[in-house]
Amino acid sequence: MANEKKLLHWADQTAEKIIRECGDLEQYTCASGITPSGTVHIGNFREIISVDLVVRALRDRGKNVRFIYSWDDYDVFRKVPENMPNPEVLAQYLRFPITMVPDTFGRDESYAKHHEHDVESVLPEVGIFPEYLYQAERYRAGMYAEGMKTAMDNREKIKELLNTYRDEDHKITGEYWPVSVFCTACNKDTTTVDSWSGEWSLHYTCECGNAENLDLRTASVAKLGWRVDWPMRWAYENVVFEPAGKDHHSQGGSFDTARLVSSAIYNKEAPISFRYDFIGLKGLPGKMSSSKGKVISLPDVLEVYQPEVVRYLFASTRPNTEFAISFDLDVIKTYEDYDKTERIAWGVQKAKNETEYEKEKRIYELSQVAGMPFCIAYQVPFRHLCNLLQINSGDIEAVISLFPDMKPEQVERFRRRCTCAWNWIRDSGAPEDFKFALRTDGSKAELSQTITQAIQKIVSELLPKMDSMDEKEFSTALYDVARHFELEPKDLFVGIYTALIAKSQGPRLAGFMKIIGAERLRAILSVY
Repeated sequence: MANEKKLLHWADQTAEKIIRECGDLEQYTCASGITPSGTVHIGNFREIISVDLVVRALRDRGKNVRFIYSWDDYDVFRKVPENMPNPEVLAQYLRFPITMVPDTFGRDESYAKHHEHDVESVLPEVGIFPEYLYQAERYRAGMYAEGMKTAMDNREKIKELLNTYRDEDHKITGEYWPVSVFCTACNKDTTTVDSWSGEWSLHYTCECGNAENLDLRTASVAKLGWRVDWPMRWAYENVVFEPAGKDHHSQGGSFDTARLVSSAIYNKEAPISFRYDFIGLKGLPGKMSSSKGKVISLPDVLEVYQPEVVRYLFASTRPNTEFAISFDLDVIKTYEDYDKTERIAWGVQKAKNETEYEKEKRIYELSQVAGMPFCIAYQVPFRHLCNLLQINSGDIEAVISLFPDMKPEQVERFRRRCTCAWNWIRDSGAPEDFKFALRTDGSKAELSQTITQAIQKIVSELLPKMDSMDEKEFSTALYDVARHFELEPKDLFVGIYTALIAKSQGPRLAGFMKIIGAERLRAILSVY
């Protein structure tokens, strides 16, 4: 249960505001959604998890919450993303509803279903379970007929509302129709509404030459434009909370006009909302775009970050703060920050004060996939873990065996972290100078005679007693070997790194060698 007095986390503050302004409801409906126009990227995920965090905060207060996620798959397919296969096939379906575009991956029944499936299959991994609403199905089933009729009957008023924040050059002029139509002959939205009966019938003509009357109660090809569709669905679903990106939340932007339409046309106060900022990628300028195909998806992020660490990235950052997800050395810092929060939450590390403890504990609670675990995770510093994995050529079970005190309930989380670390090292952004592999093939580096003699001395004299030395003592012994052969310590260390990993530098040498162990060191170095 969140601290009712302090409300230190933004999700709890938002939940409290919802309850205060909406009153005691039987059900609180929180909403999110997107058009599946291309790969749903990690920037889109910010809205999904922002809603999930508020949903959790409401449920922690004992509230009954409905979390809906709308797939706007009856929107128009406007552009072929650059990262889609067979773009020439997709181009034939421009101006169709997205739900009618084929899946050129060949996996799902449609282009829309492909992208929907990709998201729906991965969200459970991060503990998110919304109720999915498919807008093509709902429009085609006539669920929004009344909403469309209301809009058509009030089209002049809606036109006035949409013009409220527009300057003279951008105002809607001439006849305005809030409903658009996909032609029954060519399936495109290249249509023009000509007339409205005032009852249920509208007439349209299409650029392809087709023209006909439609009854909104039975037609399956009509839909509201999104600036009216959005507030109509707020009323239909009785939404009390929905965030939006900063582009929609700009002054006089789409949220402001939707608020006006919702109140004046559908007699529903707009939901409580907040603005969330964009997500960047370290080293990739600009914001991500599904339609352009320049994206990193949630599965891509889960290759490197554990599910609870992914949640932590968002739970520990206010939604209106822009940040970048990194795949470089910042990965190490992200894991270190999460581990610190975990230690504070479990009382293993003392917080500066009670406020810091409550805040960090709440962030940790909201970061967990399925509630508080039975015990703290088995923590191994991420950098050290990466070294262990590289020393063991990615053998995760071998690394796990190094920690016999690990509890059975800690193993799976540790194994997942090992998998993420190895993914990062192998192909997801670890810098080249961070990577290494032990020479295990019997190969021999070209070293000077003096360096070779020094290594021979290390093998014969130091390795037999290395296990009895601590890291500092072993480091001193390595310096003594350098002095014995009148070598600069740096030159000896470069020679040892070259012999071990075919690089001139690596992790701190004494500790590195102790981790490798005398047996493996002897196997590698005895060729000299």
